Amino acid sequence: MAKRAIFSSLGFIVLLTGCSAGDSKSVSTTVPTNTTAPQAAVTANASNDEKVTIEYWQYQYPAKVELITKLIDDFQKKYPNITVKQTTFPYDQYNEKVATLVPAGKGPDVINLYYGWLPKYVASGFLQPLPESAFSEEKIKSEFFPFVETAKLNGKYFAIPTAVRTLALFYNKDLFAKAGLDPSKPPATWDELVTYGKKLTEKDRNGQFVVEGIAWQPGAQLHHWFRDALVYQAGGKDISDDRRHILWNESPAGLEAFKYLIDLSLVHQLGTKDFYNDDITAFKGGHAAMNIDGSFQLGGIGKDAPNLNYAVAPLPSYKDKATQVSFWANAITKNVQGKKLEAATAFLQFLTSKEVQEQWAEKVGELPAKKEVALQDKYTKDEKLGPFISQLSYAHAHYFVDEKLERDYFTQAVDEVVLNKVPYEKAFDDLVKKTQKLFDDYWAKQDKK
Repeated sequence: MAKRAIFSSLGFIVLLTGCSAGDSKSVSTTVPTNTTAPQAAVTANASNDEKVTIEYWQYQYPAKVELITKLIDDFQKKYPNITVKQTTFPYDQYNEKVATLVPAGKGPDVINLYYGWLPKYVASGFLQPLPESAFSEEKIKSEFFPFVETAKLNGKYFAIPTAVRTLALFYNKDLFAKAGLDPSKPPATWDELVTYGKKLTEKDRNGQFVVEGIAWQPGAQLHHWFRDALVYQAGGKDISDDRRHILWNESPAGLEAFKYLIDLSLVHQLGTKDFYNDDITAFKGGHAAMNIDGSFQLGGIGKDAPNLNYAVAPLPSYKDKATQVSFWANAITKNVQGKKLEAATAFLQFLTSKEVQEQWAEKVGELPAKKEVALQDKYTKDEKLGPFISQLSYAHAHYFVDEKLERDYFTQAVDEVVLNKVPYEKAFDDLVKKTQKLFDDYWAKQDKK
């Protein structure tokens, strides 16, 4: 988003970038801040003279690392007795590092994690519940959007988000105009998405893509689009209220949604896997006319493709409206006690303050997690943030018991159809069975505790 003061979004999940363990970085700074001091019993002594150091971990996402570095400076200005060290790791190493170091009493005191990892982290004993004196259930329910409930396990909240994100349709206005389409009227239905996609697709004389009508990367955001948007839009439901049963096959909706997503590539030939490496790279480079993606991409597009003439629209709908919502949250690891716990709690309260959430919206491209902050006119009326916020009333957050395996199962099922010519019905049935087994195994272990 070229030359805009606000790059943001509302939803909850993000792509992590990689580097080796040797590339992990620590940032430690000391400076005073104007941010309002957190108020809670557990942090009452956080500003005394006793020096304390806490370690904060997050993944290597440039916009977030840059902002957290600044926020650490601000926090330490307010609490000069607290030093916060930031360490970052690539996505592929993150869970492994946590699993190795946290049980040994090492590693982070405060950790940034994807909400879909929470069930596994809590079951493994990596985290402690948030201090109720600072984050009571009443306070969380009144201040945050309802999907924060996915951070509540065994009756307690284990993490709190700073920002959230939803999925929406990104589209290239110049490519729309080139194809004779009105850039002010993006596709609003499943059928229109296909119709527009065909007009926008360009291929060379050998039948190879020059421009995808719509980027198609099942392992990126499309698996979320399937579970929390397409299934609901087709009249179905993702998961039972008790979080134990996958419901995709309880009606024709699941298979219809699965087939629609695959047919965008296989039948309509609007896009293909790994074109220009991935969906967001193709879109930023003008090689994909449309892309289903998260609001967290707004900041990255603004930095990497400042001259890209694009817009955002709510997801095309079918029988009903729906979108996916997700978030990265912050939590406190299990062994943090005493002064470190006070400092960690103060840092969490700082990260969820109005001032910080507004910076997150403007610098990273994610929407504030608190209702009163996100629903300000400056966000709801923003041309790029507004479409994300407008979908919050019908947004869904899948309950992951194993985020990586659930994503892998979905992409494998899609590959079975596209690459191995397995019938849709068989691939879909196998996907449901494998996913349900994950849930059965998870809940069997939980029920024994």
